[in-house]
Amino acid sequence: MKPKSAARVYRGTPRNLEQLARRLQAGELVAVPTETVYGLAANALDPRACRRIYAAKGRPSTDPLIVHINARSQLAQLAETNAAAERLADAFWPGPLTLVLPKKPVVPDVVTSGRPSVAVRMPSHPLLRRLLRKAGLPLAAPSANPFGYVSPTTAEHVRQNMGGRIRYILDGGPARIGLESTIVDLRYPERPRLLRPGAVTLADLRRVLGVAVEAPSHRPGRTRSPQVAPGQLARHYSPRTPVFLHPKIPPRAAARSAPDQAWLFQRRPAGRVSPGMFWLDGRGSLQRAARNLFAVLRRIDDLGFRKIHAELARGGGMAEAINDRLRRSAAKGRGPMRNRS
Repeated sequence: MKPKSAARVYRGTPRNLEQLARRLQAGELVAVPTETVYGLAANALDPRACRRIYAAKGRPSTDPLIVHINARSQLAQLAETNAAAERLADAFWPGPLTLVLPKKPVVPDVVTSGRPSVAVRMPSHPLLRRLLRKAGLPLAAPSANPFGYVSPTTAEHVRQNMGGRIRYILDGGPARIGLESTIVDLRYPERPRLLRPGAVTLADLRRVLGVAVEAPSHRPGRTRSPQVAPGQLARHYSPRTPVFLHPKIPPRAAARSAPDQAWLFQRRPAGRVSPGMFWLDGRGSLQRAARNLFAVLRRIDDLGFRKIHAELARGGGMAEAINDRLRRSAAKGRGPMRNRS
């Protein structure tokens, strides 16, 4: 039997925001909505509060946290900025873009896994921005789920997975984007590197910077080595059910498969569909597919299938971000933690 959830879900009323801001100022954890996925937030300048994030998630200390800010002036307080970072911030903030820059001493080492750089972004979710203003703090906030598991895109996902480990969840509705932020490494601005694809695409970065941007290498990260930014490990975003990837899945073969096999398509397959067939969007929209990916993986995971066969996304833009998450969900290595909430 699962332990009773200790978490309470709060609507975004002025009174609730005031209360949750005080909880953050006191060093407590609050699950918060962002436009990408739900995050588990703490005062980014309080080492003890940030260690609570790692403990609640079961996250290794080698996986750094992203710091969320509300005002551009806060970037210069936390990091050594540069012209490339300012151009990208002008173009995409507030929004789903994280910048990795040399950190300033005010940022605790626990936030950066001991590395001399920090990952920073300015989210666009209006409720989180109001909470950031009321708290008056930068907030460290990785995804609000057990380490390695599928990221949450609703407050209910957070309650299901983390309800026994945290007390406060701010409900801001379903995440608009549904995949974690794009991360770009600007420690050496003359050689920018895309570390994690997201809604801000490689083409977007190259267009704004006017220079070549190195694409992700897909080389596995090592759990024991401190990472430059989150989302670099080979296995991540993983359901408990094993995932197997396919360039294309023939719908007829999926319809005739064993009942313990789940089949995940980018768009609704033509013809007869079986109970084991799922899709990310009826018409194959990449934006809607990205928004639905984690929720659909969670739903399949809860239905008790033995395997998930997933079709890789096709097209430009968000397809690379979707496929990045699918590849990491299917990679061998440390699997997701069981839900203990």
